Amino acid sequence: MTRSSPPAPAGTLMIREPPSTGGTLPGTPVAAADAELKRSLELLRAVAAGKIPHRRVVRVSTPPPMVAMSRRESRMPGFEEARRACIAHGFVPVIRHTGGRAVAYDETCVVFDVILREAGGPMDQALFFRDVGDRLVAALRALGVDARLGEVPGEYCPGQFSVNARGAVKLIGTSQRAVRGARLLSGMLPLGPVDRFVQVLVAVNRALGLDWDPVTFGTLGHENPGLPRRAVEDALVAALDE
Repeated sequence: MTRSSPPAPAGTLMIREPPSTGGTLPGTPVAAADAELKRSLELLRAVAAGKIPHRRVVRVSTPPPMVAMSRRESRMPGFEEARRACIAHGFVPVIRHTGGRAVAYDETCVVFDVILREAGGPMDQALFFRDVGDRLVAALRALGVDARLGEVPGEYCPGQFSVNARGAVKLIGTSQRAVRGARLLSGMLPLGPVDRFVQVLVAVNRALGLDWDPVTFGTLGHENPGLPRRAVEDALVAALDE
């Protein structure tokens, strides 16, 4: 039997969520970090099932301190050492539901999700990456950053559609997941200091036996200090709208 659903409402459903419970370790439980990742999947499945009737959903949130590693990394010989390194640096280790490599988050970051209904069948993954990447580049340029689309040699969690600054440091990485009827693209933009992220990513990648160049890690706060978080979120939300 073919399931039918009413036409999707025009426009985009915008969701802004408050910071996850806790904020810093040890007050932030593992459950809060897991919940941050699971929320994206809940929205993806709700759009696919028609429980959210909008064609597009955009969500922004503030994550707890965590390092999200891929399922592939969880099967590497150094994974347990990598987990211990996360905890030693004040981050909760979790397994991400999309591809890629280890990514560090904390309360200075803006996490965003874009979910699209695929009513006409699966969409082109590369085109979705590029469309969102171009939108993010435009938003960051409007905030005074020399933003560009493309991988920086040696960057962490490397990707063809990373958003970088000056061609020198990675600012945003994106990843995708699809279910029948909907597609999710997730990303993260760090706003604060660089050092804390570099330290944990150096330790985690060393444990996993993966190479990267720490000088390629960038944050918006380093590129354009003093931007209010709300202004950054507003710029991202506007860019990711229909």
